[in-house]
Amino acid sequence: MIVFRQLFDPQSSTYTYLLGDSASGEALLIDPVFEQVRRDAALAHELGLHLTWTLDTHVHADHVTGAWLMKQRAGSRIALSATSGAAGADRLLNNRDRITFGKRYVEVRFTPGHTNGCVTYVLDDQSMAFTGDCLLVRGSGRTDFQQGDPHAMFASVREHIFSLPATCLLYPAHDYRGITATSVEEERRSHPRLGGDIAVDDFAGYRKNLNLPHPKQIDVAVPANLKCGQAAAQNWLDLDSEWGPSSFEQRHQFTLQATYATGQGVGGGTLVPGLRGALLKNWQITANLTTGSGTPRTPTYRVTSVAGITGTVRPDLTGASLDDIPDGFAQQKPCHGRDE
Repeated sequence: MIVFRQLFDPQSSTYTYLLGDSASGEALLIDPVFEQVRRDAALAHELGLHLTWTLDTHVHADHVTGAWLMKQRAGSRIALSATSGAAGADRLLNNRDRITFGKRYVEVRFTPGHTNGCVTYVLDDQSMAFTGDCLLVRGSGRTDFQQGDPHAMFASVREHIFSLPATCLLYPAHDYRGITATSVEEERRSHPRLGGDIAVDDFAGYRKNLNLPHPKQIDVAVPANLKCGQAAAQNWLDLDSEWGPSSFEQRHQFTLQATYATGQGVGGGTLVPGLRGALLKNWQITANLTTGSGTPRTPTYRVTSVAGITGTVRPDLTGASLDDIPDGFAQQKPCHGRDE
């Protein structure tokens, strides 16, 4: 049996899709959002699913992908189109490739137009497809940046999406009106720009004359997404934006005290924040601990000062989960924002 959940990020109006094979427990996540990684990982765990892949439909311009961060948290692999121009993926996908999860799979269909690296993921029985920004509910993504091409979009929709069975449910990457899905039959019949007998030149002329404003997050999102989201987690301090990954608190100075079999050691360092829920080993921790005499017991590093908050991290600082940190110290976690 297929496990299916549709998730929503209100900041970017992005839909994320969780698909799982109940028999094997393997699952994949389509279009994860950076700020929602903790939510998505928790849901997969609650459903008894192991995330094996994160799939992006394209290099997004309105949010940062959670692919890299989910890989650190859940061990999932990253896949997206070979024509996306992105670096850091575990697999670059070609047209008609298959991504398996348990005994199920999704098929890759190249659907350029919004960007030259857009794909649609079609479930093995063609009962549902995930169209990204190529086809929205009665709409479509922009074609005026990132190698957008309205002629290519028209062909993608007509040849690779509308060719699916009429009953196939279509799930877009976004919706701004609260509509969650559509179908091939609905869009063939009711899409005002791509349905019916509209000609490609009419569609292209309409798209070229929209005169839309520059996307607000493109300068943050696209560079990060060209590295599968890794840049957002590692280089957020260099960003000058009030949105998303750059809205974290400043780095924290901390002091450690470790108890040894004989003697004690005291040291300090700098905690460089990442996303709440990420592993501390991904925070780029720098610390110098002067060891006392003797051999450490099962290590217990006590944080003796972080902006006046005390707490204990077990079994050691590097690699400990943020969820293992006591509430007092948790108040100093760095992301008091989008994923709260």
